Amino acid sequence: MAERRFPVPWQVIEHSESFCVADAKGYPLAYIYFEEVELRRNVMGRMTRDEARRIAINIAKLPEHIAKPQ
Repeated sequence: MAERRFPVPWQVIEHSESFCVADAKGYPLAYIYFEEVELRRNVMGRMTRDEARRIAINIAKLPEHIAKPQ
């Protein structure tokens, strides 16, 4: 099998207002932003911290699901 462009395992790194999904070498693949304050969240159109965390975790699991035979 050819070497993966984004090596696994992917990891979730929490920042002050986002979660970053990064590959095994630390290359950022996605940022999922959140806002804790409800009024600001509604104005900015961001998710809650928990929603953003769940999405980041599921993105990080993608290589596992792709590798499994159907």
